Order: sequence, then structure tokens, then C-alpha cells
Amino acid sequence: MESRIVDLEIRLTHLEASLEELTHGVLRQERVMRHLTAELEEVRMILRELVGSPVLPASHETPPPHY
Repeated sequence: MESRIVDLEIRLTHLEASLEELTHGVLRQERVMRHLTAELEEVRMILRELVGSPVLPASHETPPPHY
């Protein structure tokens, strides 16, 4: 009976260590996702500014007279 208790305690210790490692991994991923979300929002703002630009893309402009 004592050996079973020791075995269960060992398993519990390993499970706790695994859970802590997984928790740290999830927290790291959350930090990365927040950073990427902030960068994406910055890119969206830049694109909104570009879309509102009065300059036409080169494909929509008429070629100069020397062509």
C-alpha cells in the first residue's frame, strides 16, 4: 500500500510540473499574440491612411505623353 501512495505522489509531482510548464507556455503565447495584435492594428492604421490618399496607384494613371 505504501508503494502505491509513493507512486501516486510521484505521478502527482510530474503532473504538477507539466501543468506549470504548460501554463508558462500559454502565458508566453498570450504575450506574443498581444504584440502581434498591436502590430496588426498599426499596419491597419497605415493602410487606412494610404487608402485615403489622393494619389492614384500607377496602374490607374495615364501614361505620360512621351510614351
